[in-house]
Amino acid sequence: MQCVVVFAACMAVGRLWAGDAAPDAEQSILERGSAIYSESCASCHGAGGEGVADAYPDALIGDATIGELTSLISETMPEEDPDSCVAADAAAVAAYIHHAFYSEAAQVRNRPPRIGLARLTGEQLRQSLADLYSRIDGVASPTDERGLSGIYFKGAGWKDENKKIERKDPVIEFDFGHDGPGDGIEGDDFYIHWTGAIRADQSGRYEFVVHSSSAFEFYLGDNDRILINNRVQSGDQTEFRASIQLTGGRIYPVRLELFQRKRKTEQPPSSIRLAWVPPHGTEHTIPTGNLLPNWNPPAYALQTKLPPDDRSYGYERGIAINRDWDESTTAAAIEFADIAIKELWPRYKRKHKKDTDENRAKLRGFLTDLVHTAFRAELDEETRKRHIDDQLDAADDDQLAIKRALLLSLKSPRFLYPQLDVSESASVRAANRLALTLFDSLPSDQWLIDRSRRGQLDNANQIREAATQMMRDDRARGKTRAMLHEWLNLAHMPDISKDAEAFPGFDADVVNDLRLSMDEFLDDVIWSETSDFRQLIQADWTYTTDRLADVYGDAWKPREGETGTIKRSVSDPTTRHGVLTHPLMMSGLSYYGTTSPIHRGVFLIRRVLGRTLRPPNAAFSPLSPDLHPELTTRERVELQTSPESCQVCHSKINALGFALENYDAIGRFRATEKDKPINASGNYLSRSGDDIMFSGAAELADYLASSDDCHRAFVARAFEHFVKQPIAAYDPNQLDQLTHHFQESGFNIRNLIVEIAVIAASAPRQSNPPAS
Repeated sequence: MQCVVVFAACMAVGRLWAGDAAPDAEQSILERGSAIYSESCASCHGAGGEGVADAYPDALIGDATIGELTSLISETMPEEDPDSCVAADAAAVAAYIHHAFYSEAAQVRNRPPRIGLARLTGEQLRQSLADLYSRIDGVASPTDERGLSGIYFKGAGWKDENKKIERKDPVIEFDFGHDGPGDGIEGDDFYIHWTGAIRADQSGRYEFVVHSSSAFEFYLGDNDRILINNRVQSGDQTEFRASIQLTGGRIYPVRLELFQRKRKTEQPPSSIRLAWVPPHGTEHTIPTGNLLPNWNPPAYALQTKLPPDDRSYGYERGIAINRDWDESTTAAAIEFADIAIKELWPRYKRKHKKDTDENRAKLRGFLTDLVHTAFRAELDEETRKRHIDDQLDAADDDQLAIKRALLLSLKSPRFLYPQLDVSESASVRAANRLALTLFDSLPSDQWLIDRSRRGQLDNANQIREAATQMMRDDRARGKTRAMLHEWLNLAHMPDISKDAEAFPGFDADVVNDLRLSMDEFLDDVIWSETSDFRQLIQADWTYTTDRLADVYGDAWKPREGETGTIKRSVSDPTTRHGVLTHPLMMSGLSYYGTTSPIHRGVFLIRRVLGRTLRPPNAAFSPLSPDLHPELTTRERVELQTSPESCQVCHSKINALGFALENYDAIGRFRATEKDKPINASGNYLSRSGDDIMFSGAAELADYLASSDDCHRAFVARAFEHFVKQPIAAYDPNQLDQLTHHFQESGFNIRNLIVEIAVIAASAPRQSNPPAS
């Protein structure tokens, strides 16, 4: 009977909030709820729901509906006498809490978010220094061509008359044996010269591995930066390794030279393989998609180790100011000054060799260009004097003057705090914000700087045009890839290992192929003509390898005519539903030997639907399958989470996670478990109070693709990743407006990112403390 009364009370409150009742009736309910809350709840939860240290320390905030709050209060509150607040009283308290401080709208009303002053994050520092380096020679131009350019010579050196082959090689993985490359090139005496570039998809430490029985040299980043030197082959060593930090979305020039020379002793067969171990990956041949055949300007990647940034809001924020950060930024400034002295200054002098050098004009111009770029604005006379002229006067030695000027500039708040907005020009501010939003960097491209100087970024249409152009850049592609990894929590997914007896063939190489498959799929969807978000959830195809086809069967076979290592798979609308059922996700959200509906449900409710969950009351350990060998995973989870205290959250979590139970612990589709048919039914109570029922991944995917909650969650995560500020700080209604635009655009993800950049770049000038 109590449930009926509670339901009726909830319906009454719902009608009030829908505008179907007079304002005085609404006010009466709020007053009634306020009185009950003050008398029975405030002692434990605080007068404003802020929490009480010795009772219930967590703030009363969240996104449950009034109906959910009413049921929770009616069934469990107050803890010492749950029956004292039920039915209409519980509904009134729920309405008051929701309106006063609990809901998202109440939180924004009570504590309006602000655009906070923040320093560069670690990634922004790496990207900014990479672009500062590029001021001399520019950055790589986007290209759709892939592979490395190879020139093959007869004989052990470059002689034009001995050139036999010119081609683009999709990967560097050759076993020439004793016969050599062919076309008149014999196996005991030849030379191959590969050039092009390597694209790093994410920031992190990369280990490069060259397997070769011949002499070789491998250069990365610049023609003078040799990473692995094996020009003189000696002994039986055929594997050579070197590690280096690379920055995501960056293109690094590469040169690989192979020398096969005649020997007096027995000639070994010739072979070469260029491989790498990317962050969180295993060794594999560098894929075609990461190789570019054209010439590219030199590139720089910061090697200094930086401390991790705050992630408590779900995205990286530059807010921690401590000794580690101060020391690391100093080390970064010294490192950059050294590379500027060694590489940038000589190249600048060569480019300006005809210019006058009276009063050290060349060095003055070189430093002016770097400091102006680092400070993201024209230099006034005082700034120019302090950061350039005074440093030149203090040091007769050019190298010392460069180091002094760059250390002073790269430790300045003008560089480290990009939101200082020191320029009076709206166009200059827009360019700075566009670069920070889309590249995590500063403006270094001459076309963008020229537009800002000419006042051509003064309105939304001009900014949108520039942002659209910037989205074609590899730097924007890299940041977009990182955003999708954050959305799916791939960046923080632990290493995946499984019971070898239960899942034969599932090893580290398979996991690496699954990562490659996921990234190829994400790129294909994002950079397709429609860039349709719904395809991320509903696509019935993915990318595969021969190894994945062996483990996952016919559904993972490549389409007819597909070539290369990573191939587009056949369509399988029965079992494949975008990222939701991708084996990388399903295996990562499972235990060593069994699935985990709880992990899958938490992922769906937090990441995909953007809802909040309170932390569990106690550490959670799953029941061992051995304790109840006759139970399916669903039955075992239902048993463990059956207590009422667990059901507050697990009624939401389990109902979503169970919908993916057709996929085992490595993501293979299954129809039964323990000889019982899989029960994949579930439900979800939306923010608007709609109870949606579904059975299986297909129905879940269809719902999510059309769900306002899912759309809002994706838009919010994208905004926060790119802007690194709370979206409500730009306008309390910004999330609703941007979500509506996203839906009206056909769920175009690239268009969404452009609009995010327009919002960030068009915001009014901020009030900042003076720069020193």
